[in-house]
Amino acid sequence: MGEEPRATDPQVGATSADANRSPEEIRAEIDQTREDMGDTVDALAAKTDVKGQAQQRIADLKGNLDRRRQDLTAKARSTTPESAQQSGQQVVAKVRENPAPVALGGAVLVGFLLGRLTGRR
Repeated sequence: MGEEPRATDPQVGATSADANRSPEEIRAEIDQTREDMGDTVDALAAKTDVKGQAQQRIADLKGNLDRRRQDLTAKARSTTPESAQQSGQQVVAKVRENPAPVALGGAVLVGFLLGRLTGRR
């Protein structure tokens, strides 16, 4: 009375339905249990892979930043007045057509700044 069945007893935890199963069914259940355990072990290994988690987090952040940049760029383009966009394009086109005055102006500015910097000593 009060004694628990021994662990070596083949009938421990067995039901009448278990006794009626074929060896193939038992093997299939064992194979399924092994596969489930393998999946569990893989999931646990992934959770303990700190380097892999950090790399995944970095990739996620990069993706979020890229999407945000694209959204902000699209928003800026949509809110910029048409005339400002056209004016900017006209300036760029004129500089490309005749770059000498822009280069000359840049050289004068650089010379002026260098003169100011060397004159302070």
